[in-house]
Amino acid sequence: MKIEIKDITTETVSCSNCQACCCRLEVMIISDTGVPKKYIAFDKWGGETMLRLSDGWCSALDRESMMCTIYENRPWICREFEMGSYECVTQRAEVS
Repeated sequence: MKIEIKDITTETVSCSNCQACCCRLEVMIISDTGVPKKYIAFDKWGGETMLRLSDGWCSALDRESMMCTIYENRPWICREFEMGSYECVTQRAEVS
């Protein structure tokens, strides 16, 4: 009798394999963290959001390294979006 082995491990999300999927989400700026004005857009209600470029990615994302160019001044929501969290894994699955 043979017992089939299934690989049930899941890929761990880390800085080395992050796909920056969260950088495609709309990000509201709800606190002052020092986001430079050139990265700020305004929604139709006048609220501040992170500017996204025509390709849908956040304007503060370095496309070569896939890292935030304003990490120390990133919005509160970006600070709270935890790498490897349920929301992160769900977003990765949606864009994969």
